[in-house]
Amino acid sequence: MNRAVLLLAAAGFFAAGTTRVTDALLPDIAASFAVSIPEAAVAITAFTFAYGLFQLLYGPVGARIGTYRTVALATGLTAFTTALSALAPTLVWLAVARLVAGLTCAAIIPMSMAYIGDTVAYEQRQPVLARFLTGHISGLIAGQAAAGLLAELLSWRAVFLVLAAGFALVAALLARELARGGASGRPSEVTASPLLQYARVLQVPWARVVLLTVTLEGLFCFGAVAYVGAFLRESFALSYALIGLVLAAFGLGGLLYALSVRRLLAALGEVGLAAAGGCLMAAAFLSLAAAPASWLAAPATGLCGLGYYMLHNTLQTNATQMAPFDRSAAIALFAFGLFVGQAVGAALFGLALPLLGYRGGFLLAAAALLLIGPAFARAKRRAATSVPTR
Repeated sequence: MNRAVLLLAAAGFFAAGTTRVTDALLPDIAASFAVSIPEAAVAITAFTFAYGLFQLLYGPVGARIGTYRTVALATGLTAFTTALSALAPTLVWLAVARLVAGLTCAAIIPMSMAYIGDTVAYEQRQPVLARFLTGHISGLIAGQAAAGLLAELLSWRAVFLVLAAGFALVAALLARELARGGASGRPSEVTASPLLQYARVLQVPWARVVLLTVTLEGLFCFGAVAYVGAFLRESFALSYALIGLVLAAFGLGGLLYALSVRRLLAALGEVGLAAAGGCLMAAAFLSLAAAPASWLAAPATGLCGLGYYMLHNTLQTNATQMAPFDRSAAIALFAFGLFVGQAVGAALFGLALPLLGYRGGFLLAAAALLLIGPAFARAKRRAATSVPTR
């Protein structure tokens, strides 16, 4: 991994960490402002809403000023907006600060992927994206595991100050990399309006296949994953600390994939990775649905993480090439589809919960993912001769 991509992975670490950090801080935030935990959850909702919605803002920005420069700028701005959260005197202030943090942070991961797509040959792109993912996955794990401990030792404000300092350091290193010419900051030749940019991407049949698949992946995988913690609490009375460790297994499964991606890709190819990823996620949710004891939850969650990144990394690789004439817009649509799918999936799972229960919901997710992964693999096989690879 070259230095430019390594710095993008560092930015991805803090971006991923800040997306999940508030989960562990809710009790402390609620106590600090003398509100209930559901009221304090506005800090999560505000960030997630902005993070998902403003994905579409950065496709045109990245095309016009350059993807690496966009990541550097967004990382610096996120250092400032994250520090605002630490200084919040009221819950309303915190919610607004998290909203603007979601807005600035939304550019970092998709524009990093677009940069990799612009600078790495397709044949080497999937392993490079997987290495980049190690920063993202490590951030997810740290955001959940370390935030609670730091908040207990100091305060929730200290967590945001640490994140802000991390963003500021990485932003400075990204700017230095641009200044020394180690990363291309050149913009694309784009003359169309933002809406026309997205319309051009959606006119590509293969792009529609990739976007539909990632939306369904987010809907069924994360719609169900969002309720694993509640399932463990209600079914097995696990402590919140143990639940956090179980959920962290999802990221560990992702790290296992990132470390073995070259061997897996050589053995299975893109088609095999996509099909196997969907099947492994299905097996994981079947295991959770049938689990007679809590100890099975961690390996099932880890298996789900492994399967998810096998399919998702394949989708990411294809997303970087599905519309090479406007890669920034393509990746922005890809990220938007993923987050819309997650939001809709969590809502639908919650609505279905009284009827199906947790185990029934997991069975439904398993059935859907058993179809989604292999279906994309078949589509990829059929399109192999027509999809551009360079």
